This record gives sequence, C-alpha cells and structure tokens, in this order.
Amino acid sequence: MATNRIRTALDHTPGQRFDLYERRLGEYQVILPILHEDGDMVEIFLQELPDQEGYIRVCDFGHALMRLSYNFDVNTSSRQRILASILFNCGVMNEGGNLNLVTPMNQLYAGILQLAGCVQKVCNMRYWSRETVRSSFYEDLRTHMETELVLFSPLADQSPIEDFPVAVDWTLERNQRHLYVFGVLGNDKAKNVAIALLEFQKYSLPFIGIVVHEDMEELGRRERVYLTRNADKQYPTLGDFVETGARDIDRLANVPG
Repeated sequence: MATNRIRTALDHTPGQRFDLYERRLGEYQVILPILHEDGDMVEIFLQELPDQEGYIRVCDFGHALMRLSYNFDVNTSSRQRILASILFNCGVMNEGGNLNLVTPMNQLYAGILQLAGCVQKVCNMRYWSRETVRSSFYEDLRTHMETELVLFSPLADQSPIEDFPVAVDWTLERNQRHLYVFGVLGNDKAKNVAIALLEFQKYSLPFIGIVVHEDMEELGRRERVYLTRNADKQYPTLGDFVETGARDIDRLANVPG
C-alpha cells in the first residue's frame, strides 16, 4: 500500500494534523494529537492487508495492555471480564495483546478514533470502571483464597457463634490455630467486622483476626480505630495481602497463644 493512499484518506479529517511513518514494510505509525491523561501520545499503527483489498488494520501492537500493566493487573476472572466488555463495546479485537480492528480505507479516520478511544478506556480501566472494579474485590479475595492459600484449608462463610448475624468471610487453619479473615469494603462492613471481632473475643474464642481492606484509606477515622483495636493483623489493600499474606499467616500461627 502506498503511503500516499493513507495520507489521502486522512487529509480531510476534521481539525486534525497528522504525521505518518513507515516503521517496516507494510506497517505504519500514525502520529495524531490524541493523548493519554498524562500527556503521552496514544500509539496507533496501521497494517496492510494484502488479501483484503480496500481494508486496513488499525492496531496498537500491545502498547495499551503494557501501559495498563504498570499500575493495574488484569489477573482475575472478574477483571478479565471487565476488559473483555470494554473491547466488545468498542468493537475491538485482542489478538495476543495487540488491540486492533479492521476498517475500510474510506473510514480510516473513524477507525483510528474508534481504536484510540478504546485504548484510552483500557489504560484508564481502574478509573472509568471504578465501581465495577471495586465490586470485584470480594471475588478477587475468593480467587486468591481458593487458588493460592489452599495450604491453609480455607472455608467460606463460617459462623463461630451460633445465630450471630455476622459470619466470618474465610477461616484458615495453620498449626492447629484458627485464623478468621474478613474482607472489608466500606464503612458499614468495617463496623460489622469490628463488632464481630469484639464479640468473638468476649466468647474467648481462640482465633487470630485478619482484616483485608479494599482500600483502608477510604474508611472513616472511627472505623479504622475500631478495627485497629480488635484485629490482630490488617492489610491496607488486597495487593498487600496477596504479597505477604501466606508468609504472615505462617508467622502468626507460630506465635504462642
């Protein structure tokens, strides 16, 4: 495909200036003033399709998912579904990390904007889908328990005190010690967990209380104080628990009761 065919297709785009560079045979980078939130340029590439005359592939060669990985891991089934939803709604394919779509040459500008918009959404996934991502917290905790902490025989939704209205999210066992793990997202759950921990202590239950926060900094001051008074160990985020939880559980279970 001659470079001038691409230039012709983009010459009359509304209010846009562009540059075009051939990176290798049949592959071009389009430089357009479409930016990420930090001012970096959204990287858009074009690929010739010799077997599809009049069509061109618009792609990012993996830059979006690489950029996303710097501050957000798509490492759970719920987050993978969120990503898949973004791509589906944008009409974009993911082929081995390369986000792309195929468009007729006479709709090239629209195709570029379509992919660029998708790339921006993917790179800002932790923001634009904040509530959806937040709602995956408990599922992410469950996934970690059932895949990475099986050594500690995790059991979900346990009730150490009969008829008590607050269940333990997860019970773990190590060295014949019971560890009660609570996931906390929001002030209401924090208050319930603080009450439960205090009640378990009043019943003299032999347990170690662990709290895993979605984001501890978002809790109210009183809620943080209540949990700090009653929990044996807290993790400010699920990421902190994933990173050191297994090691900490071994250590806590070996502390004389």
